[in-house]
Amino acid sequence: MIANYHTHTFRCHHASGTEREYIERAIEGGIKIMGFSDHIAFRFPDGYESDYRVRMNEVEDYFNTLNRLRDEYKNEIEIHIGWEMEYYPLHFEQMLENAVSWGSEYLILGQHFTGNEYPHGIYIGEGKNGEKELIEYVNCILEAIDSDKFTYICHPDVFLYTGPDDVYERENRRLCRAAVKADIPLEINFLGIRDHRHYPNDKFWKIAGEEGCTAVFGFDAHKAQAAFDGGSLREGQRIVNEYGLELTETVNLKPLK
Repeated sequence: MIANYHTHTFRCHHASGTEREYIERAIEGGIKIMGFSDHIAFRFPDGYESDYRVRMNEVEDYFNTLNRLRDEYKNEIEIHIGWEMEYYPLHFEQMLENAVSWGSEYLILGQHFTGNEYPHGIYIGEGKNGEKELIEYVNCILEAIDSDKFTYICHPDVFLYTGPDDVYERENRRLCRAAVKADIPLEINFLGIRDHRHYPNDKFWKIAGEEGCTAVFGFDAHKAQAAFDGGSLREGQRIVNEYGLELTETVNLKPLK
């Protein structure tokens, strides 16, 4: 594994360690291309800021710090600076405008909520969500794909669904077919492997393999040690092999302008 585009910083308030520690761990593991993609800063119209993402007053430091380190380590590793971002229909244009104005290089789609998150959004990882919520989740993914602004889809199987299997299969085939049509990779998420979460979900990846999806590995590093996660590689490779997925080691960063 030579590339990872899914790395957080302490500024998301649920990660730890310095950027330098992450970079040196990645180099130690043989990573040649490293993307920092913390949860994008955003202030909702009434002034609310989510407690799991970078604060607006931390954005300048995020870029300044990473730009300095990118220059310092330029002979050892290629560093890119972007964001993990949701697709919220009400706020997408403002979020995108912010990302462009800050000089962001890329976005990866990490959909954690439906209903525009705030004030009445639904968190998709709690296992209380059925057909209606799954349809809304997949619709958000499809609209994000249509925007042509996202480099890949993080943890596409993060939705913790409770309901009939045929609905799960129908909706995730919609997701996978759209990804194939747009040639956008789906991430096998190593944080889910490390933490023994409900994803990666074999039921999803079986569908993805049948539909001819391309997979990419993402460390989703929230600690410096996870900036190279060799321990999860075996399980990631099992998923690729078992379901006949095409694996890409590197991706083309989608331009934001």
